Amino acid sequence: MKRIKHIIIFLTLVCGSTFGNVPPEILGIRQVQDSVGLYEKFEISLNVKSEFRNPFDPDEIDISANFISPSGKSWNVYGFYDYNFGMLWKIRFSPNEKGVWQYSVKVQDKNGEATSEKKSFKALPSAKKGPIQIAANKRYLQHPDGTTFFGVGLWYNDGYAGFNSGRITPENLDKLKSLGVNFISTFITPLETHASGLGRYDQNISGRLDEVLGLCEERDMVLSLNVWFHSYLSETVWGGGNVRWYTNPYSNVTPAKDFYRSEPAWKLQEKLYRYFIARWGYSRALAIWFIVDEVNGTDGWVSGDSVVAADWGRKVHNYFKQHDPYNHLTTGTRSGGIREYWSRGYEIFDLAAREIYEAQGYPMTKSASLDSADVHPLTHSYYNYANQITRLWQGYEKPAIIGETGWDHTYYEPGMPGYLALYHNALWVTLASGTAMSPFWWAYSERLNDHIVSNQVSSLRRFTDAIPFARLTGLAPFRFDLSDGDGFGMRSNEMIFGWVVNPNTDVAGENIKLTSVKNGRYKLKLYHTWRGQFLQEKEMEVSDGTVTISLPYLHTTGSHANYVGPDMAFILEAIPEEPKEVKTKKKNTKTR
Repeated sequence: MKRIKHIIIFLTLVCGSTFGNVPPEILGIRQVQDSVGLYEKFEISLNVKSEFRNPFDPDEIDISANFISPSGKSWNVYGFYDYNFGMLWKIRFSPNEKGVWQYSVKVQDKNGEATSEKKSFKALPSAKKGPIQIAANKRYLQHPDGTTFFGVGLWYNDGYAGFNSGRITPENLDKLKSLGVNFISTFITPLETHASGLGRYDQNISGRLDEVLGLCEERDMVLSLNVWFHSYLSETVWGGGNVRWYTNPYSNVTPAKDFYRSEPAWKLQEKLYRYFIARWGYSRALAIWFIVDEVNGTDGWVSGDSVVAADWGRKVHNYFKQHDPYNHLTTGTRSGGIREYWSRGYEIFDLAAREIYEAQGYPMTKSASLDSADVHPLTHSYYNYANQITRLWQGYEKPAIIGETGWDHTYYEPGMPGYLALYHNALWVTLASGTAMSPFWWAYSERLNDHIVSNQVSSLRRFTDAIPFARLTGLAPFRFDLSDGDGFGMRSNEMIFGWVVNPNTDVAGENIKLTSVKNGRYKLKLYHTWRGQFLQEKEMEVSDGTVTISLPYLHTTGSHANYVGPDMAFILEAIPEEPKEVKTKKKNTKTR
């Protein structure tokens, strides 16, 4: 059985005006465990005397710990209040260096401050890789040890009503993991409710998020956490379930249209974001602070000022950058219509996240019959994705993702074979156009599970596992022509990978001609995207800067004839030249 190690320090709460002007006091610290694995969770609790009214307000009681790494780096980590299992403050921390760490705890209130004596614990080696970060090439993602992270997953929303009661279940996560999914994205309801009041955070919602992150940690999956879902900032926009401002207690301090400019609202948000960092920042499973989803679906954008909304986005991003010691990535989106391009947002956040909903203003066939359509709707579809990713790639020197897409805003209705083909094509064309993660498809549900939770993600994951995205250099997307169909690819100094497609028939017998290829020896691997297998592998020599890849009609393995089908992927990997001394040694050995 896996052991979860904690450091626990017990707490006594004392509030009100009992102590007058007496400074706070740390009554005692008891350390249960003396070691923990790298990127595992410490959980520290305190036994203190202090005077306060709102335990969530750091202006009234501010608890933090200073951790010193074995190399001497200082980490300042906030404490937070949690009354789910008794009245407790906690401090959570995740070490990233092996060896002995030291820490001390500080408690501050209006009467003064108290600092504990130094304590220590040991961080041991572990198999955990740590939180994701941007790779040196600025286009892909990696773990702190330099290993690649390419995200394969989808939206999976929970509900966050209480403990063990959400839609995210261990069984479903196990199923997703078995298919190759390594991330999910989810939105939460606001932590501040009319019942809790502003500046106080609902502990059922908070506790449920604890559980979800724990489930992800156990499975080495990561979470994209949407902090502000558009409907909770919408009083009038789009109507129906998109209007939930009435549930948001910020309505007590500002109209919805002024949310992004309201100074009282911002002061409350600073404390809210501090709580997010304090309670969940430690987690290696936390991948992205998804700050706002569909900002243009809020009154602050539509009836307020879109420039002010972007300025607010920058303020939130900057707050996380300044106060999150783990430097988790940030993103935010505008909705998915063709004209809904949010240049200011893409400039601000760590990840440039473009939404795509093809029925909202995209060029689609107007015919109800494929036979009379001027362009096959699947062609329209994969070009929509490719064009938008290319625009992000060329405009912003940062990882590009499709932050929300799919659902039923498409030419095909869920349940049709065309819908599965549309999803398949979206996975592959975005990969071949330079995304750092698979499209965030909306959303894991009974309605769509038969399409989204399929071997499609397994096939993509097997292919992406063969590409060291984080180590690639000299990256650039490109397109190439086929005799009938389309080709999309990514160049780098180490390899070329791409995807070819013909939705009208198939790509069997096609010849792919690539130009401006560096001369040398290469290993070519052809991949069957529907079967999820590499069908051919051979070495090739490039001497004139061009290479022609011939796709088979059928490829037989054993007694099975593998029909190539409407699309195929490939990897052309450079074989490093042997050092001169090795060549000379081999030559001399042959001569003897």
